[in-house]
Amino acid sequence: MAIKDIVLYPEKENVLRRKSMPVDTMNRKVKRLIRDLKDTLGAHPNGIGLAAPQIDAHFRVVIVQLDSSNPSKTSGKIFTTLVNPVIQEAKQEIRDFDGCLSFPGLFGETIRPHYLRVSGLDDQGEPFDRVFTGFDAVVVHHEIDHLDGVLFIDRIEDIDDLYRIEKDSNGKHIRVPFSEYLPKDDRQMTLENNSYRIIEGMRVL
Repeated sequence: MAIKDIVLYPEKENVLRRKSMPVDTMNRKVKRLIRDLKDTLGAHPNGIGLAAPQIDAHFRVVIVQLDSSNPSKTSGKIFTTLVNPVIQEAKQEIRDFDGCLSFPGLFGETIRPHYLRVSGLDDQGEPFDRVFTGFDAVVVHHEIDHLDGVLFIDRIEDIDDLYRIEKDSNGKHIRVPFSEYLPKDDRQMTLENNSYRIIEGMRVL
């Protein structure tokens, strides 16, 4: 069993921004990478997807936990592996929840397709052409983004779409806009500067 450290933003943004290389053959190295991804994701109860770049391995491999939005089916994690995934069709773009193990404690709302047809290889090297719908499509789309160095914050349209979960004085969980953690002067900056604001905000959390 090999549980790897998750690459975190902003400390290692350069690692997360690197594009990943296609897998040429399903050799021992790739199969070990898949095991490492599964072991690592399995060690994070709140995680539902992980891409190879998040453990500093730049190959086009991701794993996802499907049907994660159904509480009755999350007791025993079953992971689906996508090797060299290629999006063949994407539609039904809807605003939905987003988050990432590389951004612990930070959540947001992004617009992603809720219908996704993807081709690629499974963990045995067998080809597949599969349709993902609903939140499964969101998760798969998020993880494929990682392979091209795209992070979920890049899809945030407004800084107020980012938030953290805190407890109020009564112990009730509430959403706190990410902008509340920023210096007052930064809250007035334009949308084009969101990346800078997020980096500065993450440093003070």
